[in-house]
Amino acid sequence: MTFVLLLTLLCLSVPVYVYFGYPALLWLLTRGLPDITHRRGEQKPSVALIISCYNEEGVIREKLQNALELDYPQELLQILVVSDGSDDGTDEAVKEFKDKRIVLIRQEGRLGKTKGINLAMEQINADITVFSDANAMYASDAISKLVRNFADLDVGYVVGAALYTDGNQGASARNENLYWRYELAIKAMESRLHSVVGGDGAIYAIRTKLWEPLQQQDINDFVNPLQIIAKGYRGVFDADARCFEETAGDFDREVARKERIVNRSIRGLMRVGRVMNPTRTGVFALEVISHKLLRWLIPLFLLAGVAGSVILAFAGFGLFKLITAGTVLILALTLVGHLSVNRNKLPTWIATPYYFVMVNGYAVRGIVKALQGRTQVTWSSARNTEARNSGVSDQ
Repeated sequence: MTFVLLLTLLCLSVPVYVYFGYPALLWLLTRGLPDITHRRGEQKPSVALIISCYNEEGVIREKLQNALELDYPQELLQILVVSDGSDDGTDEAVKEFKDKRIVLIRQEGRLGKTKGINLAMEQINADITVFSDANAMYASDAISKLVRNFADLDVGYVVGAALYTDGNQGASARNENLYWRYELAIKAMESRLHSVVGGDGAIYAIRTKLWEPLQQQDINDFVNPLQIIAKGYRGVFDADARCFEETAGDFDREVARKERIVNRSIRGLMRVGRVMNPTRTGVFALEVISHKLLRWLIPLFLLAGVAGSVILAFAGFGLFKLITAGTVLILALTLVGHLSVNRNKLPTWIATPYYFVMVNGYAVRGIVKALQGRTQVTWSSARNTEARNSGVSDQ
């Protein structure tokens, strides 16, 4: 029974560490450090903005107009739209723009976002490459804010802040918005300590010379930054480089998106596993293990911890009786949420446990598929298909 007790405590302590202990550790390690731990400058390098899309006719015109209105020297900005076999009129909408800075790159067939980016990178000679999605609308100074960080020669990639415009509209949006604000706080502290872990498909930039062609199964905004870290560079977060987008707006779309992210990312991390070696990447190894690997594995630790708690509860341990009762309550609330006709109007006390359980449950599915060698390279957008056509964006 002692072994069961120790194993259960270990398994239950991992989620506590990941969600609370790791942010607290970051706070302690960054106390006394300046808000910005790298050099910034006002230089204006040449920039290529890549916009990935699949069937984005409903939003691509707005995105391109947004890109053309960015406060950045026109002669230094090129805009490349990568269409992954779109068949809804996206390509025709792009061709309506006669600005010579806009280039349409069509990828025949449905080969996925990563293959499309590989294709686009073959045509880029700009100093800096910025990656974006069709639904991410940039603040006018977003590009300028991103590139100022490359004045520090140790900086290899820069991640901006993607903010939600509908964070209070519905239970799903509220939960995703709360989670994302928590993530942004972690990104800021990671950046001060060493490097932000991973990029953001909506808004992140790299030194073009550091690009390596990716495998079709790779999730570009995670594997690419890890490759840059492995080369000895830093990745920083700039909260002032902002873009705006909508949440998935629906629990089912959101949890399905999480499954795809875990499915592709855990494979990608193993492919660049050397970044988890502290003798090579220093404190970044702690960051990527704590922020990504352990978080993806939380559902497995929870399952083992709950199973152990049930055994210990029947053995008479009072603490584990409470943990078991709490687990039953959370699962009951999750069932209520699952059976609800309109989950987007769930009260917070039901929506939050439902969101937590479903996200972690689908993460397990993503892990299992990755272990089976099944990686999804194409998909439809998590965004509301009633508002616009489906796309290939991810975060």
